[in-house]
Amino acid sequence: MLSIDQLDVELLRLLEKDARSGVVELAAKAGVSRNTVQSRLRRMEDGGLITGYRPEIDLTRAGLVVHAFVALETHQGSLSAIVDEVSRIPQVIEVHTVTGREDLLVRVASATQPDLLDLISTIVAFPGVVHSSTWLTLTTPLPHRSVPPLAELAKDSGWGRSTAPPNRS
Repeated sequence: MLSIDQLDVELLRLLEKDARSGVVELAAKAGVSRNTVQSRLRRMEDGGLITGYRPEIDLTRAGLVVHAFVALETHQGSLSAIVDEVSRIPQVIEVHTVTGREDLLVRVASATQPDLLDLISTIVAFPGVVHSSTWLTLTTPLPHRSVPPLAELAKDSGWGRSTAPPNRS
């Protein structure tokens, strides 16, 4: 586990707003040196906290307007095989193992509702799938986020070793 402080969180917040920000720009906005930013980013990358820099893609604007979560109950022992199968489907965005009646939560995107029906039919036909439930996503009032829980985790950690936090009034 990588220990983070408020400066790390601020750098992550800035990168979340614009992952293409350069080290000099990040340093100026955070009020620290370029070397500090470089070493912090390298530490978070080497420690596996930052796993890449990716564009945020609006699937709806690309024509994938139907988003859904498909919960799957599986036969005992078939979970890995089903994960392998659903992972091969291009419209599958995420797969999570979960607790409760269902074993997997599969997030999908399709162009139309008939396409979604075909997708669900394909998934439920996999050997080992016992039952499915599907929830259509109407809106996403709070998209995926990482920085707020990290900020809460680091709230009492300070702002690095030798730099005072910037005065943000």
